[in-house]
Amino acid sequence: MRVLLSIKPEFAFKIFDGEKKYEFRKVIFKKPNIKTVVVYASSPVQRVIGEFEIDDILSSDPGDIWSQTKKYSGISEDFFYEYFSDREIAHAIKIKKTKRYKHPLLLQDNYNVVPPQSYVYL
Repeated sequence: MRVLLSIKPEFAFKIFDGEKKYEFRKVIFKKPNIKTVVVYASSPVQRVIGEFEIDDILSSDPGDIWSQTKKYSGISEDFFYEYFSDREIAHAIKIKKTKRYKHPLLLQDNYNVVPPQSYVYL
């Protein structure tokens, strides 16, 4: 099964450049059999730019997650802790293999969905 995630363009492009090997989330999918994440680069790009396979999903307190992921987080420590400031649990999706699309896709035309706040099952 696949899920579509809205990701800020600066972070989405870092995923496909190999600089960011973890995608951080406050809320993780309820369905356990998600294998692929389709990446929607949010405004101003507003396109589906690729997908990646999930290696693993880490869930723990923010301090533990940061210590495990900081080398390939693609974000600053300050940004990380600000993002999880009101959370006891942080989730980090470990990226296995990426596939960048040659031609970015439109959400409405290609998937018939609107940009999700967090994620949407495909």
